[in-house]
Amino acid sequence: MTFNDIFKSSFLEKATEFSLLDVGLAMLLSFSIGLFIFYVYKKTFAGVMYSASFGVSIMAMTLITTLVILAVTSNVILSLGMVGALSIVRFRTAIKEPLDIAFLFWSITAGIVVGAGLIPLAVIGSVIIGIVLLVFVNNKSTDTPYIIVINLTDDEAENGAMSMIRSKTKKSLIKAKTVSHNGIELTVEVRLLDMSAKLVNELLAVKGVNNVCLVSYNGEYTA
Repeated sequence: MTFNDIFKSSFLEKATEFSLLDVGLAMLLSFSIGLFIFYVYKKTFAGVMYSASFGVSIMAMTLITTLVILAVTSNVILSLGMVGALSIVRFRTAIKEPLDIAFLFWSITAGIVVGAGLIPLAVIGSVIIGIVLLVFVNNKSTDTPYIIVINLTDDEAENGAMSMIRSKTKKSLIKAKTVSHNGIELTVEVRLLDMSAKLVNELLAVKGVNNVCLVSYNGEYTA
């Protein structure tokens, strides 16, 4: 072994083991698919406060995953080390919408498939997933559930309020009832007939009703 062999580095030799053209094409295709996922996310977003940073993160996740897979597939030893390094990564950001998890898995999966060289699978699969999401997520029902919270003085007011609710809604269900010395509080899940908030005004006109609150119900209510 000579002096040059001791300090010899194989870094430059490994740098020439992959094709710059292949990497460029893979990253370009990954960016295109990530941009498509970002577009589908914007079109299917159902919330009020749109987070642009999350949409950009989805697109970046596709690129990063593709880069990781390209590195893993080029060197077996590197793949073992990368598995150990990525195993210590922990994500602490809370995902509030279940659909956001689907977009995260979609972007990661697309990056893996593109990095593995399965380009037709990545393109066809992403198109099918995008069409399914656009069709089913945007096909929103107008039959939105609501929660009505009513403060009443006595049982007579409760009977009058519930009678009006049953006559003015498609469906009603008492979720909770609280009785105290100050009166009665009712929490009722309803399906409105015409998606109008006029029912709140009519309930307030009932004798013995102190106040009425109507809120949109997303299934997370706990009594």
